[in-house]
This record gives sequence, structure tokens and C-alpha cells, in this order.
Amino acid sequence: MKQNQYEGVVIEALPSTTFKVRLDDGREVLAHLAGKLRLNFIRILVGDRVVVEMSPYDDKRGRIVYRK
Repeated sequence: MKQNQYEGVVIEALPSTTFKVRLDDGREVLAHLAGKLRLNFIRILVGDRVVVEMSPYDDKRGRIVYRK
């Protein structure tokens, strides 16, 4: 994984492909779905392990780039 990528678990699904993710270090962040996951119709459900790429500007927002 890259330096600004973290693993976590989806704990809540919100409207417009936004999810609340609990990272492995205990933080909870809001993450939206990356474009490649949308294009390929990858479903994200509560309880899925995901890789989140964090925003360099806001430590409470990120983007889901991979579903495990």
C-alpha cells in the first residue's frame, strides 16, 4: 500500500456512494467511492474490508480505492 492508504471496515452506508469507515488505527472517516469502482459496478456493503486513500487536506475524508 502507498503511504496515504489505510485499511478499514465499512460501518455505515450513506447516500450517494458515501460510506463511514472505521480504520484499523481506530479513526472513523467519511469515504466516497472511487471512479473505477463505480464504472465496474463494484458493490460495497457494511462489514466489507476496504482500502481508503486519505485526502491530504482533510484527515476525516477519503476515497475507497479497493474492496478486499
